[in-house]
This record gives sequence, structure tokens and C-alpha cells, in this order.
Amino acid sequence: MKAILSIIRKEFLQLRRDPRLFPVLFISPVLQLLLLGYAANLDVRDIPSVVCDLDRSAASREFLADFTNSGYFSVKARVGRMGEIDHYLDNGHASMAFVIPRGFGNDLAGGRQASVLIIADGADSQTATIGVNYATMIAGRHAQRIIVDRLERAKGGGVRPVLVNAEVRVWYNPELRSRNFMVPGVLGLILMIMTISLASMGVVREKEAGTMEQLIVTPIRPHQLIIGKLLPFVLIGLLEATFVLLIARGWFGVPIRGSVALLYVLSLAFMLNTLGIGLFISTISRTQQQAMFTTTFFIMPMMLLGGFVFPIENMPRFFQIVSYAVPTRYFFVIIRGIMLRGAGWSELWDQAAALLVIGTVLFALSVLQFHKKLD
Repeated sequence: MKAILSIIRKEFLQLRRDPRLFPVLFISPVLQLLLLGYAANLDVRDIPSVVCDLDRSAASREFLADFTNSGYFSVKARVGRMGEIDHYLDNGHASMAFVIPRGFGNDLAGGRQASVLIIADGADSQTATIGVNYATMIAGRHAQRIIVDRLERAKGGGVRPVLVNAEVRVWYNPELRSRNFMVPGVLGLILMIMTISLASMGVVREKEAGTMEQLIVTPIRPHQLIIGKLLPFVLIGLLEATFVLLIARGWFGVPIRGSVALLYVLSLAFMLNTLGIGLFISTISRTQQQAMFTTTFFIMPMMLLGGFVFPIENMPRFFQIVSYAVPTRYFFVIIRGIMLRGAGWSELWDQAAALLVIGTVLFALSVLQFHKKLD
């Protein structure tokens, strides 16, 4: 135990004497959280649009008012000819266009089907998809309102038509703020990057500094060296998690409905995976630069296949299967479940079990790869 404490003390002294590590450990996570918390926003509102009303009737103005008053669309220009729409879409000044053809009002007054043209810029597929869905929903509500009004007038207002009223209730994130979804994922992302990066430099730094020879001649055993070098990174990871949680709750207003203690415990299970990966990288790398490049190779798939932004269910079947071996797949479910849904051990035990199994395998392979020698 004394040998392990000595190594831990040496690691902290080494971290303190390196002026480059302070901004990496404390400033970089804050910047990542702020940038991703504000920039990585999936909410789509005020979609820039251009309107071409060729009918210029009361019915067309009423129809377009439903779009402008919804808050989903922002009219940037009104044109008199369809040919002028291309200018706004080509220059990126508008993402959608609404064209009301001539005779729109007359068709509605005569009880005939009236058509409108909705044009979406497919270069931004996400905005286009959401915009088309919003537009279809608004058009459907407008048509439904017309039908109801006509039925009431036909019956003299005595009997209202029977309709199905869908009352929507959104649980856990009533305002549908994408920030509440993104910020917990950022916590897992920062924890992953910091622990893998620090652990991957552990053994490599000793090799480059020439201190590995000094460790070899000491009576320190390999498992003591591993524990002593990785335990400081565990403490730093928990400190980073605390810091990010405080910012997420105090600055971004993201709720923490579940047990914070359970979150810390399962964060340790997650760090078993990330530290195992970092230790493995440090054993196969000869220089810190090589370790950094190898770290990027591991981090990118874990971020993309873990469900940080893109739902795993929407991925091709092959990548869905591969994602079962990615630790972030389970930790993102855990952290969002605890923070947003208030989930407990009974709901998350299967995710925790998967983390422990994968982490044990990764750490065991890393320890077998580790040798207390230069080559």
C-alpha cells in the first residue's frame, strides 16, 4: 500500500509541475461543455422561408398566417414570381418556400381540393425533414378547421362534428429542449476524453522522460504500478464529473432527478472501460504523439456509435451490432436516465452490468499487455 501511495503522490507532483496540463484538465472541459451546450442544438425554430402568394386572396393570407404565427417559420422575403425563389434558396437565405397558386381561394370556396407547393432545401436534410413535418402538420390543421366550420354551418350550429382530440403529454423533457438531451451526453464525452487521454500518456511519459528505468530497478510490482498510475486519473475524472454537473445544473438548468451517488458509482464503472483503453494505448505506443493519434482512433467511434447525437436505432444493422461493444452506448443511457428520468438501479442494472463486463475484459487485456520494462 505504501508503494501505491508513493506512486500516486509522484503522479500528482508530475501533473502539478506540468503547466500545460492545468488548462487541459480544467479549462478545456468547461469550454467543451459551453460550446457543445450552446452550439450542438437540435431545436429547429424560425426556419428562414420565402413566400410566393400568386392568389392574393383572403383565404391564402389566412393560410400563410398559420405558418408565420406558428413560430416554426420566419418569412425572410415575399416574391411575386416562382422564378425568384431560386435566388433565396441558392444563396442560403431561405431553407423553405411556400407557393400559393392562383385559384386557391376559389377552389376552397367551391368545395374543391386546393393545392399548395412546399419547397425544402434538401442540402440540410435535418432542417428540411423537420420543416416539411411542421408544414404538413400546420396544413392539416388548417384543412381540419375548414371542414369543421363548414359542417357547423351546414347543420346550423346545432350539432358539432365528432372529432378525435389527441392530448399530447411529453414526459421528462416537457419543453423538448435539445440542450437537456445534449448536456448529459457532454458529461460522458468529457469523462471519456479526459480519462483515456490521461491514461494513454501514463506509461509513454515515463518512457520519454527516461524514468522507466528507475521504476524497473525498484521493488514495485506491476499491479502496484498500474494502480498507482491510474488511481489519480480516477480522482481527476470524478472531480471533472462534479464540475460539469454543477455547470449543467446551475448554468444550463438541466435537471438531476435521480441519485447523484448512483451516478458517481456508475461513472466509476464507465472509467473502468476508459482507463483500460488508455492503459492499452500507452502500452502499444512509444511516444506521446503516437499515443495522441491512437487515442483519437478510439474516441471517434465511441462518440459516433454510442448514441451521443445520432440514435443507434437509425444506424445500419451492422453498426448497431458493433455498438454493443462500445461502452458509451450504455453510459449515455445511464447518465440521461438518471438526470432526466430519475431512473434508479432497478432500471439501469442491465446497462451497468454491460459496462462491468466490457470494462473487465478491456482492463484484463490491458494488464496482460502491460509489462514493467522498456520494450
